[in-house]
Amino acid sequence: MTSIILVVFLMGYILIATEHNVKIDKAATALFIGVACWALMVTGYAEPLPHWLSDITTLGKNHFFSERLAHHIDEISGILLFLMGAMTIVEIIDAHDGFKLITDRITTKKKSRLLWIIALLTFFLSAALDNLTTSIVMISLLRKLIPDQPTRWLFAGIVVIAANAGGAWSPIGDVTTTMLWIGGQITSGSVITQLIIPSLICLLVPLTILSIQLKGDIQGAANASTTPVARKEQNVALILGLGGLLAVPIFKQLTHLPPFMGIMLSLGILWIATDLMHGRKLDEEKSRFTALHALRKIDMPSILFFLGILLAVGALQEIGLLSNAAIWLKEQLNNPYTINLTIGILSAIIDNVPLVAASIGMYPITEMGTDAWANHFVQDGVFWEFLAYCAGTGGSILIIGSAAGVAVMGLEKIDFGWYLKKISIWALLGYLSGGLVYILMHA
Repeated sequence: MTSIILVVFLMGYILIATEHNVKIDKAATALFIGVACWALMVTGYAEPLPHWLSDITTLGKNHFFSERLAHHIDEISGILLFLMGAMTIVEIIDAHDGFKLITDRITTKKKSRLLWIIALLTFFLSAALDNLTTSIVMISLLRKLIPDQPTRWLFAGIVVIAANAGGAWSPIGDVTTTMLWIGGQITSGSVITQLIIPSLICLLVPLTILSIQLKGDIQGAANASTTPVARKEQNVALILGLGGLLAVPIFKQLTHLPPFMGIMLSLGILWIATDLMHGRKLDEEKSRFTALHALRKIDMPSILFFLGILLAVGALQEIGLLSNAAIWLKEQLNNPYTINLTIGILSAIIDNVPLVAASIGMYPITEMGTDAWANHFVQDGVFWEFLAYCAGTGGSILIIGSAAGVAVMGLEKIDFGWYLKKISIWALLGYLSGGLVYILMHA
């Protein structure tokens, strides 16, 4: 039965990777394999039970599996609620054109200077929001600033790298870093201080090379469109929205409550403020500014994709496959840095969410002791920190390797081959450079 579960999981992976070719949404595939793996596990074993169920309670097999499923759902629900809250806040800010307060201040026409502004803005904005949302916002900005498609594609390539690099060092900037933060493998203060320099190097290397290649000025840039939203409303939405997102790590540190509680508090405050701002307007006029409208616009297929993938990975963890994989990696590579660099490169081909979820299942958090290998897996240990960097930035090597890349690819219709030829080599160089910097920092 273990082999059948593994085959189902791998077939699902292939369908997810070839989503655009087979025309099946990856969320549907993920939900199927997530539930199918658990159903096969529950129904496929008869007495006597396999060795990995030797600790089953006397209450019976079904009760045991229900308890284990409830344990995984408890962890998964925290991640999904956090993502839903963060997405809703960002949609509310966007509905009020709050991001225009940032983007309208960009006036330079020089290509190389504009590239640096776009890259650094993306880098830090991604850390405050998330890499997917930031990449969408920045592509919208590029369409206003750069009418020339070949030039805009180069800028879009650096947006992918900058968004992923910026998300890697922030507990709320990338879903994989968020998973590690919520799971207790890393803390917000440590991941920021330890990864901001490697992540910045990961961006600066390709950014420097591409800025040298770009010559001249931007021609025929479109004028920024006017917005019907009052400046006061823009300010309130941006300040409360971004402030609420940035306050989540502080809330967790002060209360020790799960991060989704902090994000829900921030959403509640923003929701109340926007309702008060638009309370006297006509229903038709205020409808697009409400949180209810924002909730209808959040990316629910992505939420369901994460649910399915995390359920499937939980099933693999329960049948012992992940622990066996961890032992194999240790025996073959026997180095936490090499293991993570390999995971990062794999994330350019395979979605980084299941890779990180699998790593969390493979390697438990340990206590500090005399075992040098185990000490890499303590909270804020080098394995977990380097995993956040590698999984977050490795996806930039291919345009299909990250949510930000897939979003940019869809919005700009960028060819896979063009990105591979123009951007991939520099993204790989930046990834390895940032990784080397982290290793030197901890050698």
